[in-house]
Amino acid sequence: MTPQRSVILVGMPGAGKSTIGVQLAKELALDFVDTDLLIQLREGKPLQDILDESGYLQLRYIEEQTLLESFLPNHVIATGGSAVYGQEGMRHLRGFGPIVFLDASLAELKRRIRNYETRGIARRPDQSFEELFAERRTLYQQVADITIECDGKDQQQILDEVCVALAAV
Repeated sequence: MTPQRSVILVGMPGAGKSTIGVQLAKELALDFVDTDLLIQLREGKPLQDILDESGYLQLRYIEEQTLLESFLPNHVIATGGSAVYGQEGMRHLRGFGPIVFLDASLAELKRRIRNYETRGIARRPDQSFEELFAERRTLYQQVADITIECDGKDQQQILDEVCVALAAV
């Protein structure tokens, strides 16, 4: 990986973006930021409150504006699961470094996520997790420079695979 570049992590809620992101930041000696936290700080409330008060489209708009306002060189950036809906926001992030898709299967994500209804996931109110997964997975694949299959691997194995893949970029 080129020195002084960021790494952008994308994937579904529960894929491990924040968990792996913190470990990757330590490994690469970069700062870490979770864009969901940036949104919450900007708005002064949890994501679920934004959803409840303003709806999923407004949360996606706020997310993209937050990304566009961010200057994040030398960071591992864990994006919110819906960041890929904002093409301009993703294009902005790509300017900081490669995009890594942490790809976990639907079965694995269902095992990890127990709070789907209250987690602050930007989705249509009638949209099932299965439908959301199918819709977003295609978007993640389109933006990814690197895809890491996460099923059946522990955090260290995923971290190692990300580091090897980044070294080749």
